Amino acid sequence: MVRLPVSVILLGFTSLLTDAGSEMIFPLLPLFLTGTLGASPAFLGLVEGAADVVASLLKLVAGRLSDRLGARKPLILAGYGLAGAVRPLVAFATAPWHVLLVRITDRVGKGVRGAPRDALIADVTPEGLGSRAFGFHRAMDDAGAVFGPLIAAALLAAGMELRSIFLLASIPGVLALLTVALVREPRSATLAPTPTPTPTPTAAPVTSAPLPRVFWRLLVVFALFGLGNSSDAFLLLRAKGLGVPEAIIPILWSFFHICKVIWAGVGGWLGDRVEKRYVIVGGWALYALSYLLFAFCTESWQVWLVFMLYGGFYGLGDPVQKALVRDLVPAGARGHAFGWYNLTTGVMALPASFLIGAVWERVGPVQAFSVGAALALAASVALLGVLSIRPVSAR
Repeated sequence: MVRLPVSVILLGFTSLLTDAGSEMIFPLLPLFLTGTLGASPAFLGLVEGAADVVASLLKLVAGRLSDRLGARKPLILAGYGLAGAVRPLVAFATAPWHVLLVRITDRVGKGVRGAPRDALIADVTPEGLGSRAFGFHRAMDDAGAVFGPLIAAALLAAGMELRSIFLLASIPGVLALLTVALVREPRSATLAPTPTPTPTPTAAPVTSAPLPRVFWRLLVVFALFGLGNSSDAFLLLRAKGLGVPEAIIPILWSFFHICKVIWAGVGGWLGDRVEKRYVIVGGWALYALSYLLFAFCTESWQVWLVFMLYGGFYGLGDPVQKALVRDLVPAGARGHAFGWYNLTTGVMALPASFLIGAVWERVGPVQAFSVGAALALAASVALLGVLSIRPVSAR
């Protein structure tokens, strides 16, 4: 079996540590916002949606910049450093807008690092291992999200307050920054800085490599799916509403990420052996089914089973989608392509989360989750139509 490059492995451990710190906070954030600070479900949607939009916009800029500079690591370092420094500051929030400000700044760091990191993984990964590489990264990311909530749950059980737990989340962030510093990136012709032509009165902007038309059509489909892909914070809110105790929420979240780790391995294996569009549609179908089940759950124990199924969406969706993007675009435009991919999938988080939050607040959770399921099914049909021609590697 061909081994994954060392840089992919190091970036995986970086994500593990980063998510360990982030997920010490995230599963407790809906409870902190709606309970301690008195925010509404709609405001919760605004916080998560706005944070993801900011991250997505910056991913486009950072990805394009990494193509032009011919260097991805400086942006990756800056992104992880900023997020790790600001994330624990949520401990000092005394009003909902304080959390909004911290979350947005945290997502600035994610936006700076996201597309360059994905492009670097694509750059160093041999042909035919794209899904496996992104699946490994997804699994390590989710493994960190297993440990974070467990640490938070243990600290809660020991009587520690939420704000103190938020402060301790800075420790994994420091370790993540040390790990990413060890990453080496290739220096090749495909990553050479894009030469800047001498400007003339009639000169048009020059790009390093054009993005194919099918890529743009694919982004439209991703946007349709994204409109129904709201923040997972609503799932935690639903779990609490169905009777899952507050102290158990971090354990539930950790269990969910264990399921995601397992599913990511399945997705990485399938994505390199089965036509990627079918694997992605399978993940989106699991998303729709999970949302319908979340809508009609009546007992707290059912939530655990649905979270187990919902993990399949992450394993079959995200890593295979990124591998598909890698296959569709030239090597010299990967930063640009991943920037657009992350922008498209992330910018829809604001309308999606606000939509679900508003429907939840005005009608109820059953209708809110049903809307998300319907949009996922519509996007699945559209994806099969857009990718009716088998994609080939554009390396």
